[in-house]
Amino acid sequence: MQLLQRLAQQMRCTKLSFRLIFVLLGDMVRHEISKPMNFQDLHELLRLELVRRIERGILTGSRLAQQAGFQQAHISNFLNRKRSLSLEGLDRVLASQNLTIDQILPLELTAAAATPVSDPTEVVPVVSASVAMDDARVPPSAIIETIQVSASRLNDNRSRPSTKYAHWQRFLAIRADAQQAAAMEPLVTTGAIAVLDRHYNSLSPYRAHQPTLYAVRCGAALLLRFVDYDEGRLILRPYSREFPVQLLPLAAHESPADYIIGRVCMIFSEL
Repeated sequence: MQLLQRLAQQMRCTKLSFRLIFVLLGDMVRHEISKPMNFQDLHELLRLELVRRIERGILTGSRLAQQAGFQQAHISNFLNRKRSLSLEGLDRVLASQNLTIDQILPLELTAAAATPVSDPTEVVPVVSASVAMDDARVPPSAIIETIQVSASRLNDNRSRPSTKYAHWQRFLAIRADAQQAAAMEPLVTTGAIAVLDRHYNSLSPYRAHQPTLYAVRCGAALLLRFVDYDEGRLILRPYSREFPVQLLPLAAHESPADYIIGRVCMIFSEL
């Protein structure tokens, strides 16, 4: 089955202890792994993803049971760690939520995991927030540091640029400061590098039924937030429940794309 084949491949490739960044619900959530990933790890990642959807009000246990074709008690026991699902059951749950293995397996490994020699890399400049917001092209003098990123990972990103940003340099990165990270912990930590795709300025979800993380202009600041739009306002949602939702009113001549700098497509967190 697809699930077992992907898991077996992952277990062959993951030999060292490292910190991984996973995609869960479109969120890039950090996890520390001290051993090779196994079936139970994958099982738990899926359970956490479903619990997160339920906590956010996107899903209910009864709806999940109906969609996946299980008794509600069976799903309840799974969500509460009282029983496990079979391989076939996991496949059914994944299919019912339009999830794929790629969305819950690691998105990117940090420097502890070597980049395959056969996969070419591209240099992505790390710049200040002001450069990310205002400079169509990054001048050499504005580059703080650079990172090597898999070229195939970058090229696989779908674009939906606004007219303003269509000719801007597409990929660059910022290093999150304490203020940017506080509202998004543990998704984004202080010092983490967020790679921005400045050719995705649309509020159309990048993945169906999953929130998209954006870099957003808010006055002179650049914020990392999940974003909705309603009645002429951008709704900036943090990941941490300790932070309030912010409302950003738009003028009559403005559109959301005037404030959305780009989509956060990768997050690298240091060991």
